[in-house]
Amino acid sequence: MPYPDMIAIDGPAAAGKSTIGELLAKELGYLYFDTGVMYRAVTWAALQQGIDTADEERVTALAEQVHIEVIQPTVADGRQYTVYVDGQDVTWDLRRPEIDQHVSPVSAYPGVRAALTIQQRRIGQRGKIVMVGRDIGTVVLPEAPLKIYLDATVEERARRRHLENLRRGQKSSYEEILRAMRRRDKIDSERDVAPLRPAADAVVIDTTHLSIAQVMELVWKLIRERDS
Repeated sequence: MPYPDMIAIDGPAAAGKSTIGELLAKELGYLYFDTGVMYRAVTWAALQQGIDTADEERVTALAEQVHIEVIQPTVADGRQYTVYVDGQDVTWDLRRPEIDQHVSPVSAYPGVRAALTIQQRRIGQRGKIVMVGRDIGTVVLPEAPLKIYLDATVEERARRRHLENLRRGQKSSYEEILRAMRRRDKIDSERDVAPLRPAADAVVIDTTHLSIAQVMELVWKLIRERDS
């Protein structure tokens, strides 16, 4: 049997989803797809069109109309993937500060989430993909043959994010990050639409005391078990 052609990785912030997902995709030769980029793409499109991101109705209508494509990197400039919005390469534009400032409300709108789930499924069902997010195994790709839920204590996740900020030369307060993560965890796990939780058939890996190499070893063990 071939390796699973769709791998879903979910979990809270700083549990290791992006790191493990990208490494795994590279080793498999699959597309690495962090679904959060789609919410950034809608935010970018809204700002380009002068739509107030607080206007849920207009932002939702935009999400239902815009075509977003995510493919393997087309330029060797360090990107993890290439993102097109209506045919325009916006990969690096999505990391601008103004996107960071406006993406949170956009990602919370139920209509936006519903519209983007359709687009995420379109991409995921092509196969050969490692898809990372918060509702991949439960909503976006419930048929994925391998679902992984990475978790860690909120204190450890805050510590990781704090150190990451310091390495980037950014000012960082561990206490502030910890408070923000607790708020985000509560919002994500209690929201009505696609709450953050492991799929019933997901394998939960607690990464609190594990290195990246140790997590990858566990993930590869799961992949080989499904290949046997």
